[in-house]
Amino acid sequence: MQGLVEGLLYVDEHLLVLDKPAGLLAVPGRGADKQDCLSERARRLWPDALVVHRLDMATSGLLLMARGLHMQRILSRAFAEREVAKRYEAVVAGRLGERDDQGAIALPLMADWPNRPMQKVDAAQGRPSSTRWRVLDAAGDSTRVELEPVTGRTHQLRVHLQAIGHAILGDPLYAPPAVQALAPRLLLHATALQLAHPASGETVAFASSAPF
Repeated sequence: MQGLVEGLLYVDEHLLVLDKPAGLLAVPGRGADKQDCLSERARRLWPDALVVHRLDMATSGLLLMARGLHMQRILSRAFAEREVAKRYEAVVAGRLGERDDQGAIALPLMADWPNRPMQKVDAAQGRPSSTRWRVLDAAGDSTRVELEPVTGRTHQLRVHLQAIGHAILGDPLYAPPAVQALAPRLLLHATALQLAHPASGETVAFASSAPF
């Protein structure tokens, strides 16, 4: 309980903004051993807290929750209509951006059904998916990048970066073993959220520094 309070960045009668640690589920999973999660911890303190979007268990950073069904509908619509600006930070294998320091990845994605929960690039059946990237720093054989998911597909950032040959360090699903071994966790963090407040309409922005 105390850990959740420490991860609370903002609360009012309409929404919550929490800083999720890596390794904690955002929502309950299947099985009795996967019921402890950020959303359920939040509901113990704020019983009207409802999920609006999710982060992968291995991803850390900003998570927004609504307070009450009306606010959940408003905020869910804002995400669906791409009215919420999201930014992530990651460290990827290799020197991304040797020719340009920013770019975009547009590769259609779909579930890899035999290997769920993994996703894959599929030109024929995949859903259009787009990620913008910008180099922040490069050192050795890795690159720190800022990522903007234009669409919000499952595992989108992880699959897109792996598909162009720059898997995220520590990724247990998509990185080859040598890249996975370079970090003790997935080096992906949700650093920024900006949206119109669902009650006032004023722009609100939240930030969280990457812990790696």
